[in-house]
Amino acid sequence: MAKYSARTADKHELYQVAVQSPKEEAAFIDRIYQKAYGRRPTLFREDFCGTALISCAWVRLRRENHAYGVDLHQPTLDWGKDRNVSWLAAHAAARVHLINDNVVNIREPKVHAVGAFNFSYYIFKQLDQLVGYFKGVRESLHEEGLFVLDAYGGYEAQQVMKEVTRYPGFTYIWDQSEYDPISDHTVCHIHFKFPDGTMLRNAFSYDWRLWTLAGIRDALHLAGFRSTEVYWEGTNRHGGGNGVYRKRKKVENFAAWNAYTVARP
Repeated sequence: MAKYSARTADKHELYQVAVQSPKEEAAFIDRIYQKAYGRRPTLFREDFCGTALISCAWVRLRRENHAYGVDLHQPTLDWGKDRNVSWLAAHAAARVHLINDNVVNIREPKVHAVGAFNFSYYIFKQLDQLVGYFKGVRESLHEEGLFVLDAYGGYEAQQVMKEVTRYPGFTYIWDQSEYDPISDHTVCHIHFKFPDGTMLRNAFSYDWRLWTLAGIRDALHLAGFRSTEVYWEGTNRHGGGNGVYRKRKKVENFAAWNAYTVARP
């Protein structure tokens, strides 16, 4: 078991363990693209890519695959290059292309699929901002393309609360510290606590609008996407998410849920 403490722990490493599912998300995009167009996609862009973990998973799928990771924060991209990209086989690492820029500026290269994960696009709080970003994504997709976005919600998402999850060597704390029902403005933090009693407080902080699925789909249509679908996560016997996403048109509201919105240009 890894021995972590606030002094020695790397927040990006902990985030990747506690939050991300890169293999599953790369496989999900691959599967639904093939179902939509009858062939495998090869060109993928990961917006708000952070450490480019999903981009690395994408190039592992096939030797033909290329990934373009876009993020505004160069130090995080550097961490991903050193700790994720460099650990790939040389032929795979050469197919990960990291771009230090604002996602709203990106139009090239044209790709088969764009992913916006970990709810990072919630940073666009106004409708015109969100639509503007979505328009740029549509322009950067091939005619046979897909835009895949994750989302979370449920009535617990509107509560000030903490969710605690234990992992080997550390505890992950999701802290919903503010929510305003008039604006849907929310402030959330991620903390990490360690067996020696030390803690990384506010390792990551988010100032977002908690977008609804209906609002996201409306914005996509305003941006010119011709169709949108929702893939809803199923539940296990304990009522938690089971990691299996199926296309749904109507669902029962849960205290907490996760879903993907998939849009075609």
